[in-house]
Amino acid sequence: MSPRARHPFPEPLVRHLRCPVCGLGLALDEPALRCASGHSFDLARQGYVNLATGSALQENADTAAQVEAREAFLAGGHYRPLAEALADRAAQALGLDAEGRLVVELGAGTGYYLARVLDRAAGSVGLALDLSKYAARRAARAHPRMGAVVADVTEALPLATGCAALVLSVFAPRHASEIHRVLGEGASLLVASPGARHLQELIEPLGLLKVEPEKQTRLRSQLEPLFVPEQETALELALRLSRSEVLSLASMGPSARHVEEAALRGRIEALEEPCLVTASLTVSVFRRRA
Repeated sequence: MSPRARHPFPEPLVRHLRCPVCGLGLALDEPALRCASGHSFDLARQGYVNLATGSALQENADTAAQVEAREAFLAGGHYRPLAEALADRAAQALGLDAEGRLVVELGAGTGYYLARVLDRAAGSVGLALDLSKYAARRAARAHPRMGAVVADVTEALPLATGCAALVLSVFAPRHASEIHRVLGEGASLLVASPGARHLQELIEPLGLLKVEPEKQTRLRSQLEPLFVPEQETALELALRLSRSEVLSLASMGPSARHVEEAALRGRIEALEEPCLVTASLTVSVFRRRA
């Protein structure tokens, strides 16, 4: 694709979007999406649309360096078992006939996990929402049935009520009432969160953020007024990483904002290679309450 070529936004997904200013439906009017009130949102050349309102704090969005690190680490296949577990649960939730059913991923990053779900659920379509424009650029090209939207997933979602057959949240923040609103009746929320032993070999040596001991309990208490917990599966991966892979892993998450890059590189150089690291993960399925 030439530098000036435009990557199209998938037109069938537009009907699921809502204007973040007035809440009306959006229509495709190249090179923008517009609502009946006249609000307009330009389609980026890379194929995503920015529906974040002025209140969205861009300093909380992943930087270009974080997104590049995430793409590099995931390309190594280290979290492929998590992606496969999510795809399995998603296929079960969507059933045999997934044709045209919408899967939304919140805080989708590069779209890695949503793409695996769409591969497994043939005919389904996906919307990747993330506050980072750098992430949206990559997610827009992650799968032919996926569209990417810049949006703050901690606020009102620019999506139609009841439009989604499944919502996916992988290491991402969640707005329980908004997820409940956009899910159809009886639809599911699929959450992947870090367990207590997640990256335990790296936390102290690298100064990374620790996982809250009661994280899973807090997740359930946050969601249970609106969702019924149906399934919870622990997944533990034994990773063998090079120092460069450890750097990508540490640089792609929130810890990247708390440790200076030069200090992080110096600490990683002191690690043995390969580095043996535990990925402790929990995959949870919640059913929307009526």
